[in-house]
Amino acid sequence: MANIIWALIGLLVLFWVVGLVAKVGGAIIHFLLVVAIILLIINLIFGRKGT
Repeated sequence: MANIIWALIGLLVLFWVVGLVAKVGGAIIHFLLVVAIILLIINLIFGRKGT
């Protein structure tokens, strides 16, 4: 499950960078970046308790 979350984070950050470079997406790209950061924080907080 953690690998899926890291993959989603990576994809969302990648889409954000592409959106910045290509000037495509506007607010949607920034929303995706916020989602990626939230997933990263949740994974860092809750991901280590199980192992």
